[in-house]
Amino acid sequence: MPTMLTDVFRGHPIHLPHSHQPDFTSLRELPDSYTWTLKDDLLFAAAPSPPATGENIPLIDLNHPDAANQIGCACRTWGAFQIANHGVPLELLQGIEFLTGSLFRLPVQRKLKAARSETGVSGYGVARISSFFNKQMWSEGFTIAGSPLNDFRKLWPKQLHLNYCDIVEEYEEQMQKLASKLMWLALNSLGVTEDDIKWASVDDSDLNWAQSALQLNHYPVCPQPDRAMGLAAHTDSTLLTILYQNNTAGLQVFRDDLGWITVPPIPGSLVVNVGDLFHILTNGLFKSVLHRARVNQTRSRLSVAFLWGPQSDTKISPVPKLVSPVGSPLYRSVTWTEYLRTKAVHFNKALSMIRNHKEEE
Repeated sequence: MPTMLTDVFRGHPIHLPHSHQPDFTSLRELPDSYTWTLKDDLLFAAAPSPPATGENIPLIDLNHPDAANQIGCACRTWGAFQIANHGVPLELLQGIEFLTGSLFRLPVQRKLKAARSETGVSGYGVARISSFFNKQMWSEGFTIAGSPLNDFRKLWPKQLHLNYCDIVEEYEEQMQKLASKLMWLALNSLGVTEDDIKWASVDDSDLNWAQSALQLNHYPVCPQPDRAMGLAAHTDSTLLTILYQNNTAGLQVFRDDLGWITVPPIPGSLVVNVGDLFHILTNGLFKSVLHRARVNQTRSRLSVAFLWGPQSDTKISPVPKLVSPVGSPLYRSVTWTEYLRTKAVHFNKALSMIRNHKEEE
């Protein structure tokens, strides 16, 4: 599948040089540059405690006959859900986790050989959202857009890096099919069909209308986790993000009436987030979910995010049948490239910047 993610992600700013990436294993105290307070991020403070019922994002069995409606309900009320019986082989999930762990266990100087360039997309580096915050995040990442061969050959001997490339290729292929299936299940719950979206196909064999990237993340053991942030609160620009997390908790999603809710790792399951473009496509019916990652004092955490959306030049606008007959679309038409440029300036306010406020008057 062709990828144009260099165009999509370029312009998403990173102001921190790679030389600032520390060796987390050598730090026994939390440096001031990693110590977060309310003045660094208003969302840092603990939100109201979740209700005693232990309410959490739904776990949906994709083999359930009502899976489409369950997914639609989760997208409207949470903007996120977990899935079981998704068809991705457990061996493949274990393979991508082993690869991710192997990468982040390498010495810092070795990882820096595959550092992301200032204008590039792929490679090792800090979180892309780092430039929007005064404090640094207790994490490291590795972005894969297109073939990882050039980066992986800098990290591992020949046969090993080829084996790891095979794992990435198979993982992305499985995720692309799954993402398309989930998108159409969700849209079908709203009565939207292929006739309503000309740029996307239901056919799994034809995914040339979509593109993707992988984001590998590592959240090391932290000496003072309550004062640190693994990944600050943000929404994804994608249609959908599919996250595999290992057995250590850390992912949190935000809901206005509940505050921050920790998503429990369920073996073999995957977490699905609604992204900004899906929010736009459904005229705000599906909620782009605010989420973040916290860190742990005793266990490190790994996650692999599959970032999925349309081709860079595809115009995304609210599906007409989801717009009120007496109203106007809540959002103007935008490509992923255009939206990323807006988000690179306005960050979590990007959706409001393309909202058709005048149409509401």
